[in-house]
Amino acid sequence: MSTKDYLEKDYYKVLGVSKTASQEEIKKSYRKLARKYHPDANRGDADAEDRFKEVSEAYDVLSDEKRRKEYDSVRSMPGGFRGQQGGGFPFDLGDIFGQQGGAGTQTGGAGERIGDLFGGLFNRGGGAGTRTGGTRRARRGADVETDVTLTFGRAMNGVTVPIKLTSEAACANCRGTGAKAGTVPRVCPNCEGTGHETRNLGNFGFQEPCKECRGRGLVVDDPCPTCHGSGRATGTRTIQARVPAGVSDGQKIRLKGKGAPGEAGGPNGDLYVNIKVKPHAVFGRDRDNLTLSVPVTFPEAALGGEIRVPTFQGQPVTLKLPEGTPNGRTFRVRGRGAPRRDGTKGDLLVTVDVQVPAKIDDQTREALTRLREAGDGDDLRADLLKQARQE
Repeated sequence: MSTKDYLEKDYYKVLGVSKTASQEEIKKSYRKLARKYHPDANRGDADAEDRFKEVSEAYDVLSDEKRRKEYDSVRSMPGGFRGQQGGGFPFDLGDIFGQQGGAGTQTGGAGERIGDLFGGLFNRGGGAGTRTGGTRRARRGADVETDVTLTFGRAMNGVTVPIKLTSEAACANCRGTGAKAGTVPRVCPNCEGTGHETRNLGNFGFQEPCKECRGRGLVVDDPCPTCHGSGRATGTRTIQARVPAGVSDGQKIRLKGKGAPGEAGGPNGDLYVNIKVKPHAVFGRDRDNLTLSVPVTFPEAALGGEIRVPTFQGQPVTLKLPEGTPNGRTFRVRGRGAPRRDGTKGDLLVTVDVQVPAKIDDQTREALTRLREAGDGDDLRADLLKQARQE
């Protein structure tokens, strides 16, 4: 694409929107066109790839309020930089930039302003292709997210799990060259391997991706049948991910650099592992603490005593119940909870569940009757009934 073509491009027309379109309309149109012309959906279709680049270029400018304003300002100038019949510009760019004989003093300031405007619009500082980096721009690989389901025990103890990932990477057939096996790409004769070319018009120039190699710096004469010359393909790999001890259900772990591979020397993305923990038959979790419900008999709760309670993957401990322990009271056993990052452990929270027998014998009935008669003078619900009558 020549400089004149670049300047004459009607980005509104490319996206199929009006000049007064809102940002939402511009975004909606771009997404529709990007899906239609995306290279992944049009393998080997050079026209679709070119169209995708045009759409992306137009959206890059029109989605940015500042750059859109600059673009509109350029096109509102006399002639709008649009070519007349025969391909010529309607005025001399040299005059605008104050480069023609004796007009420099008068128009130099305007030239600087217009130069700044173009620099902001096309992001071409000092003639250098900052957006393309001169050659292919290094791109960070995409982040990848996956789910891992663990048993309660494995989550508590920590485990190394194999994770199978499918992502875009260098084509295994051509090792990322894009060339068919047995052949190699050649250096692009047009850009001499730089991936870009500079178009000059007097003292005004633009740097843009090479039209021959599409910015790669290499030309593939015999493309790889797997990736169709792109050098990229979908690959599957298995990594070993270490899940630390003490992870809880719903926790997300970030593994830096374990995501999709980068392009053109760019860093790999990150892998995010969503942890799902299966419930345990006995123990529960409350942050760093483990929870446990222990059944006790009415006599144990009323008279007090010692009971043995289990710990997770450890020996049972003895818990002393004081006399008159109510149902639902929770006791804390220090250091028998979930592992923390600093190497310490949370606590075990033991909640008493007083069990009432469904059937009782005559002897037990007689003892309970005497107990009830002994407490006939105590109305446990007096305060409750009194408070209920209050407005």
